[in-house]
Amino acid sequence: MTSRFTHGLRWITLSSLLLSLHAVADIEEQLAQCAAKTDKLERLICYDTLAAQAMNRAAKQVSTDVNEVPTHTAEVAASQTETAQTTLTESAQENFGKVVKQEQIDAMWLTVKQVDKDPYGTLKFSFENGQQWKQIDSRRFRVSSGDKVQIERAALGSFLLGKEGSNTTIRVKRIN
Repeated sequence: MTSRFTHGLRWITLSSLLLSLHAVADIEEQLAQCAAKTDKLERLICYDTLAAQAMNRAAKQVSTDVNEVPTHTAEVAASQTETAQTTLTESAQENFGKVVKQEQIDAMWLTVKQVDKDPYGTLKFSFENGQQWKQIDSRRFRVSSGDKVQIERAALGSFLLGKEGSNTTIRVKRIN
């Protein structure tokens, strides 16, 4: 009885191995075809289609293998799949809400190119480097073209704009 089981398991393993080798060769060929496409959108669609086909094949292979293997092997495969899904969920939960830290600067000096007021009296700044910022609070602030100003990070992701030689600041946000 045991030899029949191991003999059948060997054939299942061998056939799965041969099918997977053929699938790998086929996927490599399709990847090369996708990589040869010059249009970015067509290449992306090709890769997406290939990924969907691979997922469908994997799902069909798992369902076929589960039907062919003895019951206790199917239970082991199901528990391994459940463990993998639990690990993925835990990883997603650990990373939920994290902000990817990038290189940040805390402050920068800019030269004002133009200052405008909108209909509500808030200031809009254009700087020589092409950036545009606008005032988001209602404080009075005097600045004119050619002035050097500093924009620095403040609490909770906000920014403060201050003029050289002055202690007054206003809250601003970037608009371009």
